[in-house]
Amino acid sequence: MKMISLLPFSPSRTSDRTPLSYPGRWIALGLACSLTLALGGCGSSNDAAGRSGGAQGGAARSVGFVVVQPQDLPLVTELPGRTSAYRTSEVRPQVSGLIRRQIFTEGALVRAGQPLYEIDPRPYRAAADEADANLASALASAQAARALAERYRPLVEIEAISKQDYTNALAAARQAEAAVAQQRAQREAARLNLGFTAVPAPITGRIGRSSVTVGALVTANQADSLAQINQLDPIYVDIQQSAADLLALRRLLSQGGAAPSAASVWLTLEDGSAFPATGQVRFAETLVDPSTGTVTLRAEFPNAQGWLLPGMFVRARFSQAVDRGAYLVPQAAVTRDEHGVPELYVAGADDKAELRKIVAPRTQGSNWVVTRGLKPGDRVIVQGIGALKPGQAIKPVPYTAPQPVAPPGASGRTGTGG
Repeated sequence: MKMISLLPFSPSRTSDRTPLSYPGRWIALGLACSLTLALGGCGSSNDAAGRSGGAQGGAARSVGFVVVQPQDLPLVTELPGRTSAYRTSEVRPQVSGLIRRQIFTEGALVRAGQPLYEIDPRPYRAAADEADANLASALASAQAARALAERYRPLVEIEAISKQDYTNALAAARQAEAAVAQQRAQREAARLNLGFTAVPAPITGRIGRSSVTVGALVTANQADSLAQINQLDPIYVDIQQSAADLLALRRLLSQGGAAPSAASVWLTLEDGSAFPATGQVRFAETLVDPSTGTVTLRAEFPNAQGWLLPGMFVRARFSQAVDRGAYLVPQAAVTRDEHGVPELYVAGADDKAELRKIVAPRTQGSNWVVTRGLKPGDRVIVQGIGALKPGQAIKPVPYTAPQPVAPPGASGRTGTGG
């Protein structure tokens, strides 16, 4: 390389050149060496650093893994629901009349058969007395008719009277017996109407507010009820499930991918708290609501403390089936390819990264539920998967091990820095 002279000179005075002093020579020599290193020496330094980084990049990469095993996982579903009374009965009058008394406290617990209202009984008591008298008269007439027929029997045998007279007497006795039966039935009806003046509770439960007051006129078979009673222990929860989800569940069960489970239900109340008791699904309706496309599932819950009231909105969690032989994989281990297919890395037997395509239809907590693509005992890589490639040499360590896993690119930075 041609050296560039850095010594000062004057073109007009060539003959007056004088040698530089020793300090000046050392400064000029230093400047020349610096320019030489800047133009030609950097290439060899960069090549050495690149070779050092390349050697470090081929080292095994540390990754963290978890060992997965198959297990039976419930298919937990959370759906909206609404509470409804176990039994509902409307209190209605069976006879007409004026309300004389209200014999209950609104909102209280009433027992089946307990009197709730009293309708004026005086007209019905008079009708019952009249029925008793009519029955007594019919009994007397029947007794006279039977006696006459008995008296005619020996007379007709000796032909003291005609057979027609005996036949008429016998028919009159039978008519009198029929009249007695009619009067008995009328007396029973009168007594029933008299008993209906005390309006009883048809079921045991909580009674609501009264729609009538004392002195109101009520009629038999009227449209408006006097009050309503709801049995709240136990209580029903009607859960709405989409018909499409129900079909998918039945298809999964028919294919053997899952097994039916005991349909226990847990509730979350409107304030976010959990209901302490567990319920059971009793049945599913066989009709789909055309307006919503849902099927109603009915669950039954104990409600001894009366926390649940009819009409409350709740969230119901329950398991309709169990995934047999599924795997729980941390969500950090699962990625997706350009087509959206889930995949993950597994530490192979030769300590090389193996890419697996999986089927993960749902999540459970912080994990994916994997139904296909894994085998018992597989070491699924959950840490250090950034920039990991299939077939790359790895150094797998348990995910719960105390030793830290080197972040991606750490080895390269170390080589360059050396």
